[in-house]
Amino acid sequence: MATLQIENLPNDFQRNLSELLSRVELGEEIIILNQGVAIAKLISIRPSSNRRASLGLDRGKFIVPEDFNEPLPPEILAAFEGNEEYRYIST
Repeated sequence: MATLQIENLPNDFQRNLSELLSRVELGEEIIILNQGVAIAKLISIRPSSNRRASLGLDRGKFIVPEDFNEPLPPEILAAFEGNEEYRYIST
């Protein structure tokens, strides 16, 4: 969580407003201090939909199989490529 000293507010805020808003949009909270005492918090008004904010949320919920990087079986690869020869027909 970043902090911003109110004594430097005119300079820091005007110079860094775009950067601060970008950071808030990504989900970061900015604390505004007055003589070292927190007086306000700059936060997003909506939850971040940015990928960066969602990284790690599913940690431990999915195990990557050992054969993840192996070539696909011919019938699955053919289905992705639209090959009619391996087309699945429901009975």
